[in-house]
This record gives sequence, C-alpha cells and structure tokens, in this order.
Amino acid sequence: MATVDVEVATVNDVIDAVEALAPAIADRAPAIEAGRRVPADLLDDLVRAGCFRAVRPRSHGGIGADLPGTLRIFETLARADASTAWVVMIGSSSWIDLAGVPRESFDALFAGPDTITAGAFNPTGSIAPAAGGGYQVTGRWSFASGCEHADWIYGNCIEVGGDGSEPRLRIAVFAPDQVVIEDTWTVAGLCGTGSHHFRVEDVFVPANRTVVPLGDEPSFDSPILRVPLVSFIGLAIASVALGTAHGALDDILAIATRKVPLLAPAPLAANPQFELEFATADTEFRAARALLHEVARSAWDMAVAAEPFDTVQRARMRAAAVWVTERAASVVDMAYRAGGGSSLYADCPLQRRLRDVHAITQHFVVKRDTMTTAGAILAGQDVELMVF
Repeated sequence: MATVDVEVATVNDVIDAVEALAPAIADRAPAIEAGRRVPADLLDDLVRAGCFRAVRPRSHGGIGADLPGTLRIFETLARADASTAWVVMIGSSSWIDLAGVPRESFDALFAGPDTITAGAFNPTGSIAPAAGGGYQVTGRWSFASGCEHADWIYGNCIEVGGDGSEPRLRIAVFAPDQVVIEDTWTVAGLCGTGSHHFRVEDVFVPANRTVVPLGDEPSFDSPILRVPLVSFIGLAIASVALGTAHGALDDILAIATRKVPLLAPAPLAANPQFELEFATADTEFRAARALLHEVARSAWDMAVAAEPFDTVQRARMRAAAVWVTERAASVVDMAYRAGGGSSLYADCPLQRRLRDVHAITQHFVVKRDTMTTAGAILAGQDVELMVF
C-alpha cells in the first residue's frame, strides 16, 4: 500500500488508508489472536497508513488529527479487529502521558514521526532519587499493550522522597533494552494486543525522562493536550468497543442471510424475532455512535478554543464513554445470541467479538461505577475527586 505523506496528509487520508486495509485485517484476525500480537508486516502497513502519526501534533511530525477523526480511525480498525485497533490506540496516543517531560527531552523521545509508545499507568513500581541527577527504578507492570514493538515503554511509580515528603506518582520512561518483557498475555479477550507484563530492576532513568502524571504541565501546547486526559482515554476505549459492535452487526447479518435454522422454512434473516432484535441492536449502535461523536466534536471545539472543561462537562464525557461501551457490548451480545450454535465455533468471528468487547468493558476507565460519580456531579453533590 502507498505511504501516507505526513507533510500534507489529513486525518481523512489516514481513515481512507485504514479502510483500505480493513478487509485484510479482518481476514487475519484469527491469526492475530493466535499469535497474541499484531504481526510485524501488518504493523508496517499501519505505520505506512499514518496510524501512529495521526494523534501527534504537526510540531512533532504528526498529522494533528482532530478528536472525532481520531476516534473514527480506532472505530474503523476495530470493525475489522479489536486487537489491532487497541494496539493502534495505545501506540498512537499514549505519548500524551509523557507530554509533561521537559521539551528537549520530549523532542528527543519523539524525534521519529512514527515513534510508538507503550506503558502502564497503574503505579506498581518504586522510584527514588539517585546520584547523577536521575532516579533508580524497580517495578513490575501489567497490561502493557503493544510493548513488544514499542520504541519507548513507561511505567508509573510511587516516589517516596528522602525528606519525608508525601509519596507521589512519577512516570519513568525506559528504552526497550532496559526492560524485561514477561510472556503473560494468555487471556480471554483482546488476545492479539500483546499486553504482557514487563519489569525493571534497579534501572537508572535520567530526571528528564520522568514526569509527574496529572501534575506536570505539558511542555508544549496542542489542542489534544487540552482535552481532559481520562476523558480522552474513555472516549478512545468507547470507539474501539463501538467498532467491535459494528463488526458484530456485519457478522450476524452475513450469517443470517445464509443460515436456515433447524425446522425453519426460510433463512434466519426472515425470522420476525431476529428482525426485531437486529433493528433494535442497529438502533442502539447508531445512537451510541451519534452520542460518541457529538461529545467528541464538542470537546474538540472547546479544546481548539482553549476553553476550560468544568466538572459537569468532564462528568458527561466520562458517562458517555461508559454508556457507549455498554451499548456496544449489548449489541455484540445480541449478535452472538442470534447466531445460535454457529456462534460457538472457533472459526465464527462472533465468539471473538464477544470476548473482545467484554475485555474492553473491564477497563477501569469505563467501569460501571463511573456513572455513580458522574451522577453525583450532575446532581450537584459534593464529590472528592483526585482526577475525573
């Protein structure tokens, strides 16, 4: 396939390239799952399509995609294969976690336009000041999606100062040769994401390759950095769930047009109960998609205008991400049930869609009790928030 020219490309060029790749990705989805990672040649295709440049601002070799366009990239990929979409989502946008490192350091880390990042936000490492203007880090992290092909891998840590100050979070950025990747990713869903554990033992990291997450201000400005980070992550996750649901609707429709159920006089597609459930699921999907993109467009307009996001707006963004993800799972559930015995077979994509979408719903950013916090904010109640 042709390479998207980053100098002149727009997000629509990336979407077009991804749509061209999608049929081949769908055909390879079983192999991606069996291999537990995105194959190297497909990764090269995704790089050439501009997927890993899309979210990066033009100041750092990217395309500077808007938020709705970014979500369309993830959704289009997920319609073909959720694992591929997840890897692109993480690899193309997790640099945002590192935007608070000093500008010179950020420029060095992301000197290449297709630099891919992976990491873990759960603070399961320890970090302490060391001689030489840096830190010593030891830790083990889980769910590091795409870590096997990342150019930089980061881990969130608990920093305890020797001066008796309160512990705080600090992210450390590692080169791949500084970490040990443990082969742990044997799971039920999103199997092709290669989300293994990784660990480091007493590794030195220069101070300028560390950042206090949600504390240090970005070292440069860009509209994508003005979108509340956790809200962005939630909307991105929801877009992958939505694409998975879209793929499940494709799959069940293909099955229904050719499958004649036991003792039935016509294909499943002619069954009134199926027709009712399919129309309901299709409507749920379109409603969820409309909400996702309405919220994304509104957030992007505010970010471009540098308008602050208040807690009510953040609550609505977070609630929308949860609701869209849940509706997507409901759509996949319907498609899987409608497939009957056909859905059980390993060569039926619906069983993979089911496992993938329910793996997505397990992410802490779209967990159900987010709605409780959002509802309390919307109801005007006092809520103690570390981040929302």
